Amino acid sequence: MNCAELLTDAFGRVQEAVHAAVRGLSADELAARPDPGGNSIGWLVWHLSRIQDDHLSDVAGTEQIWTAQGWADRFALPLPVDATGYGHGDAEVAAVRVGSAKLLTGYYDAVHAQTLDYLRGLNGSALNRVVDERWTPPVTLGVRLVSVIADDLQHAGQAAFLRGMLRRR
Repeated sequence: MNCAELLTDAFGRVQEAVHAAVRGLSADELAARPDPGGNSIGWLVWHLSRIQDDHLSDVAGTEQIWTAQGWADRFALPLPVDATGYGHGDAEVAAVRVGSAKLLTGYYDAVHAQTLDYLRGLNGSALNRVVDERWTPPVTLGVRLVSVIADDLQHAGQAAFLRGMLRRR
């Protein structure tokens, strides 16, 4: 297995977790929060999708799927178009209301497809390329990709946990 195949498998697991977390949920269930300061399933999946889109488009030197394919218009959120959810407080989390699970998975799947296109061209030496010098040590492509996978899986797991809570009510 080469590095591209390994990363493709990992991002495939994110996609499976995203679909499982939102499948069959209503707009109200996607917006439900465990308490006023908590995140909703809709926000968690939107956020992990936005972060993957933002970070992968940055390293690939491409426009984000969010704007390039009109997803920002389809979601029509009352947030700046470049919002990713990073640093969101209570009001911003509450503002992320998604009409359907299909909208969330449609956006995630478009980001996932772009991610796989990018990964196909990678080899092991590419993972050593520095992509962010704002950190000490500087962040390499390999570290950035693993970070996105880890963050995505954490948020997908949180969404799955919330789904379980909602379905037991």
